[in-house]
Amino acid sequence: MNLKSVDNPNDGASVPQAGDAAFIQWFRNAAPYINAFRNRTFVIAFGGEVICDAQFPALVHDVVLLNSLGVRLVLVHGARPQIEQRLNERGAAMRYVNDLRITDDAALVCVKDAAGSVRVEIEALLSMGMANSPTAGAHIRVASGNFVVARPLGVREGVDYQHTGEVRRIDHANIQRQLEDGALVLLSPLGYSPTGEVFNLSAEDVATATAIALGADKLIYILDVDGVADTTGGLIRQLTLVEAQARLKELSADAIAKPLASAVKVCQHGVRRAHMINRHVDGALLQELFTRDGVGTLVSSDVYEGIRLAHIDDVGGILELIEPLESQGILVRRSRERLEMEIDHFTVLERDGAVIACFGLYPFTDHGLAELAGLAVHPDYQKRGKGEALLNHAERAAQQQGIQKLFVLTTRAQDWFRQHGYHQQALDALPVERQAMVNYQRNSKVFVKVIG
Repeated sequence: MNLKSVDNPNDGASVPQAGDAAFIQWFRNAAPYINAFRNRTFVIAFGGEVICDAQFPALVHDVVLLNSLGVRLVLVHGARPQIEQRLNERGAAMRYVNDLRITDDAALVCVKDAAGSVRVEIEALLSMGMANSPTAGAHIRVASGNFVVARPLGVREGVDYQHTGEVRRIDHANIQRQLEDGALVLLSPLGYSPTGEVFNLSAEDVATATAIALGADKLIYILDVDGVADTTGGLIRQLTLVEAQARLKELSADAIAKPLASAVKVCQHGVRRAHMINRHVDGALLQELFTRDGVGTLVSSDVYEGIRLAHIDDVGGILELIEPLESQGILVRRSRERLEMEIDHFTVLERDGAVIACFGLYPFTDHGLAELAGLAVHPDYQKRGKGEALLNHAERAAQQQGIQKLFVLTTRAQDWFRQHGYHQQALDALPVERQAMVNYQRNSKVFVKVIG
């Protein structure tokens, strides 16, 4: 598509072509997230190595886009490689104990120099507004300052950490005022004491304390890895808080351990979601936030994906799932009015607020039978075990109601139900009242499974 001028958004705009269909669909799918994120507070943390990356300007552009969409942003940057570069240039010693820098007087000079230089570089990129660039017309106002109150680590196990400190508290009230006034807040890994001392802090400590103090909606870590890996090296896309705690016990020496520990801590203190994404993936921040599956690891303090009973607000989502199958003759047609009346019979599989699968369960208690109907899975989630999960849930729910047999009428899924223990039977196996409602033109096959 042609570039549009800033002054006239319609100037030079082309009519969308068939090749734009994927973009149009993505943009429509992103709309619920755009609405949900407006006026929400995100804390985004990244190390000094991210700033050295050639892709960092693209990340800044994505941050500017979030700000333009009404997201309240706090950026927390690290500066370890920049500090080490200055120490090397001065021939100063670098000492770490328990992965914490011992910050002597010479090191503190380098810390302040590096942190200040990095902060200025980030502010410069956020100030860009060149025409035909993602930041055109953005006019980002950046606020930074003494928002972090710190104290010294002191002497621990005989080690004097000198000017290395830890967060005492975050001046969240002043940060909130800046955010409400439309500013983006930028925090460096430095803290200040009431006596005027400066302390070298870890970016993770600052990000964790800030997210908790602000009651942030999200804490996002931008890392060198995709996220948390399983035992085979594959990416784990979602972790509940309990699962994250268990995984953390196995990762004490892993590079992901600190961000994961931070994610666990903030979720324990009221932050709903913590994300870990790879800085080497172009657009990872946008993909993680504006797609349902994301590209990294999500730690959630609430239920990101789960099965629950449907309610009236789910009618629209259920119709979107079953209407394509109805038009293909796979499912029996249900009007909105009928679905609203029968909504208590339905169960949905919800993922990040969207209904991605459903089924209906209609008991014939006098006969010890129940009908499984309207089983549907969104095309994006088929062949991922979602149908099996719903089927197992339906069988357990029927058993809890004292049902001995579950039956289904199907035209296309005979093999799938056979694979899950269902056997074909004659129509007269159904209760008489259900037989009376059968549409013989569909020529549906009856499959039954004993569950009780």
